[in-house]
Amino acid sequence: MPESQRVVILGGGPGGYESALVAAQLGADVTVVDSDGIGGSAVLTDCVPSKTLIATAELMTDIRGARELGLRLPGFTGLVADLTVDLAEVNARVKSLAAEQSGDIARRLERDGVKVIVGRGRLDGNERVIATSPDGTEQVLEADTILIATGAAPRTLASAQPDGERILTWEQVYDLDELPEKLIVVGSGVTGAEFASAYLALGVDVTLVSSRDRVLPGEDADASAVLEEVSIRKGMHVLGQSRMESVVRDGDSVTVTLTDGRQVTGSHCILALGSIPNTADLGLESAGVITDDGGFIKVDRVSRTSARGVYAAGDCTGVLMLASVAAMQGRIAMWHFLGDAVAPLDLKKVASNVFTAPEIATVGCSQKAVEAGEIVAETVMLPLAGNPRAKMQGIHDGFVKLFCRPGMGIVVGGVVVGPRASELIHPLSIAVSESLTADQFAQAFTVYPSLSGSLAEAARRLHHV
Repeated sequence: MPESQRVVILGGGPGGYESALVAAQLGADVTVVDSDGIGGSAVLTDCVPSKTLIATAELMTDIRGARELGLRLPGFTGLVADLTVDLAEVNARVKSLAAEQSGDIARRLERDGVKVIVGRGRLDGNERVIATSPDGTEQVLEADTILIATGAAPRTLASAQPDGERILTWEQVYDLDELPEKLIVVGSGVTGAEFASAYLALGVDVTLVSSRDRVLPGEDADASAVLEEVSIRKGMHVLGQSRMESVVRDGDSVTVTLTDGRQVTGSHCILALGSIPNTADLGLESAGVITDDGGFIKVDRVSRTSARGVYAAGDCTGVLMLASVAAMQGRIAMWHFLGDAVAPLDLKKVASNVFTAPEIATVGCSQKAVEAGEIVAETVMLPLAGNPRAKMQGIHDGFVKLFCRPGMGIVVGGVVVGPRASELIHPLSIAVSESLTADQFAQAFTVYPSLSGSLAEAARRLHHV
């Protein structure tokens, strides 16, 4: 590949740094312009920090279940009050791990010959980027191709403005030094559900305000029902079909007012109201890059925008707000531009996970699509409670669900609800990606006893003579 190919990337998150590594591998001259820190929000303020916090919460949950497994800790009765959390120490660890991960990525980029410019980039047409450094100096970068991977930011409302102390976005929670006495989480999507679940496990009194009739309205309905039932059983207050009108602070308390006039008071509030793309003031118009009404950049399945030579990847496209999808979009863009073998992005093969307790992992087609007649599929669902390893580990909640095409028997999707579902979904993801039949999936050996044995058992139940 000619070394003269100049690639300029705006943003150092997964869509940016993964595309940079691919382009460098293929011999391009690569420059990343980044203003927020290598790794982006995924590493510094979102995925890595939140999952590190959740790891502590998971351990708290495991310890509370110790008595069932025959363990007796001196002075511990299994009650929430018996365990204490040093949130300042937890959050210090969160920030430290995020910084380490960012540093690891930066060193990899440097090792592979990628130039990183600290500053904010904007397009000047479709073949030039102007990088403005923090001190205001500008640098003009000529480009054969440009990739925009500027991510997204937490959405806020005029009636619910975060102050970074009591009213918080999900990026601001890591500055807390003490556990909230009473936490209100507004928004029951993935982010809201994860934080509500984590803080509940840490011993916090949590109220979840959901504008929909169930938690996680975008996920599998059976999975959402399990999560909601478990959360309520553990003490969470779930206000369904309750839309937030405003959030105000008065000293050390916050009040969430609902549209029906009800009020909920707590010590802290986390706003999980979705995301807005970081696409303003990027010079998109000068290059002819089209966005939708929400400001998200329109792309095709190989990450091309409406402008020749300009690609986009990640949350700024609004395709699927997952770090894995952002990274794949970025890789595909570079493979496509630099002439390597490439397959268009296939959202039907994307695996995702909600890091609640229990976790919810999905891949491929959904129950909703089956019920709507969008795809014809047979379904098998097995509770984990019948799995021998689950019994040994004291796991009572969760299930595995498989979808396969009748006749052909090809596995087209699945759901796993339970501890470490994010790990258990991988074999199902391979099955969907490689169009394996339920018989092929079932005939692969599993360890006995193991939670993955339930996946094989579900596949065996889809066998037809």
